[in-house]
Amino acid sequence: MSTTDRSGDFIQSLERGLSVVNSFSSENPAQTLSEVAERTGLTRATVRRVLLTLAELGYVSQRGRAFSLTPKVLDLGYSFLSSLRVVDLAQSSMERLVEVVEESSSMAVLDGSEIVYVARVPTKRIMTIALALGSRLPAYATSMGRVLLSGLPDSELDDYIGRTEFEKLTPHTVTDRRRLRQLVRQCREDGFALVDQELEEGVRSIAAPIHNGKGTIIAALNVSCHASRVDVERMKAEFKPRLLETAAEITSRATAVSI
Repeated sequence: MSTTDRSGDFIQSLERGLSVVNSFSSENPAQTLSEVAERTGLTRATVRRVLLTLAELGYVSQRGRAFSLTPKVLDLGYSFLSSLRVVDLAQSSMERLVEVVEESSSMAVLDGSEIVYVARVPTKRIMTIALALGSRLPAYATSMGRVLLSGLPDSELDDYIGRTEFEKLTPHTVTDRRRLRQLVRQCREDGFALVDQELEEGVRSIAAPIHNGKGTIIAALNVSCHASRVDVERMKAEFKPRLLETAAEITSRATAVSI
């Protein structure tokens, strides 16, 4: 958001605090004050005040010159998950789905240009991509992303396609804007999306929408597998019916509680 687009109620200090929190990652779990300032673009004085405030509140710990996030930061994400009632409604259904197809299942929601994982039931098989709650992936290259994009009005879909930088993640990734628009619209008609090795070579996934009582897509549910184990034909013949049945079951529960 540019400075000119901000309302008079915008709290810049909160923005700065969140940017400091978001500067930590698996690649940078511990940072000095200078490193945080460099990654956020904030002054050292501002970063110092933010870090010391977060430390006093219990969200950051300090050892020597290095700062790290504490587990209390998870409270922020848990607040969102606990408010997303569809996750609780879906858990048992997802577990049964995984038991039947013997492949992993996940649920995600759309956040800007990315999908965010909000639920996951893995199998014992090892997948190349390490996914956990809160993991983010580009919407255009994932089955759940295309399902979620299919729920957008045409104007919002066109805006997404126009502003998104499409990266060729594998030789199979669809990056042509016209082709992607066709695939998303086809997903609207079919009620599911199948992505074959577009996010990572060797990984296939199929996804279906979860609706609320108003018919709005509020989440997407998928089954993912390794291409060496399951071909596209089997995904359509065996996984798709089970997936659609599970998605309909969760949608029915969501409708019943008026989500």
